[in-house]
Amino acid sequence: MADSHSPGFTCGAGTSEAAAALTIAAPVGAAIRHGGNLHEAAQLYRIPYEQWLDLSTGINPHGYPVPPVPADVWRRLPDEGDGFAACAARYYGAPDAAHVLPVAGSQAAIRALPACLPRARVGIATLTYGEYAPAFERAGHEVASLDMSSHALPESLTHGVVVNPNNPTAERQDAATLLHWHAQLSARGGTLIVDEAFADAMPSASGSLAAHTHRDGLIVLRSPGKFFGLAGVRSGFVLATPATLSALRGALGAWTVSGPARHAVKAAFADEAWQRDMRVRLDAESARLVALLGAHGFATRGTPLFAWTADARAAALHHALARRGIWTRLFEPSGSVRFGLPANAHEWTRFEDSLRDAVRDMDAPANSF
Repeated sequence: MADSHSPGFTCGAGTSEAAAALTIAAPVGAAIRHGGNLHEAAQLYRIPYEQWLDLSTGINPHGYPVPPVPADVWRRLPDEGDGFAACAARYYGAPDAAHVLPVAGSQAAIRALPACLPRARVGIATLTYGEYAPAFERAGHEVASLDMSSHALPESLTHGVVVNPNNPTAERQDAATLLHWHAQLSARGGTLIVDEAFADAMPSASGSLAAHTHRDGLIVLRSPGKFFGLAGVRSGFVLATPATLSALRGALGAWTVSGPARHAVKAAFADEAWQRDMRVRLDAESARLVALLGAHGFATRGTPLFAWTADARAAALHHALARRGIWTRLFEPSGSVRFGLPANAHEWTRFEDSLRDAVRDMDAPANSF
């Protein structure tokens, strides 16, 4: 078995056997659900698209005010010498630019990385970001449930994936625990992938491993889309050793992040005053969201960008709100629902009123008129 951190670390199927494994492992007809699917909601509940309030994602509704894009940025090919990777290394605290690879959203890396790792057994939490397990299965790996409370990982695991803080449960692992897991997997020739997409809103509590990405077998994914509200630019970063990034770069090809996206993200990373003010604002708004849900009897966990509840009434609440044009993210079959933040006073009022009415109707006796 080739060591994923050695010169043999490559991406893509290189043999007919590998190609066959990819074909066999591909899931059949299983669509991966995400938030933000308002057109689907509009069709399902017969409410016009423009009348919906979308709380189904954990994207900051107060997006960064991107400065005007210079005309030449639209005309020129993206320039790898523009300091984009170095800017990200400074912002995230990576060792240097050589340990940062810009990608077209972390989604691109999630799809490509499994084919770069030796096929083995990978541990992934049962309820987490839904793209990981299918991506590893397509690449011929065996996916097993990862117990996030475990100190020692099972000997059968070679790779592991941890979303920290987790989406949607908001569980957090401290850096010491993650490094301990990494040491166990690395000793087996394996890799720990840590997805820190929601860490920007809570840097002091996130347990980020960005500074440790000089270590073999550790890969960290970051995304400016959530905290900065820039999901539409499709920009993300892979933090890892230069050898790992070289193989991934070869798989993804040139110009993975557009010029306008690079312009927007560099401006956001440089604006420290906006970042400080936004973290204060999000803390206050997430506390308001938690208090509102708690007042109706829903216990929650969350990050500054979303609240999550595992409640017997979760599915009923999701559908009751949807009938009122409020779209949340339902996780089935776990019986849980995630709420993003309203964007302004009007949206807060609408959500508060709709939540009150939805809970009232859910609690009404079935034979009441």
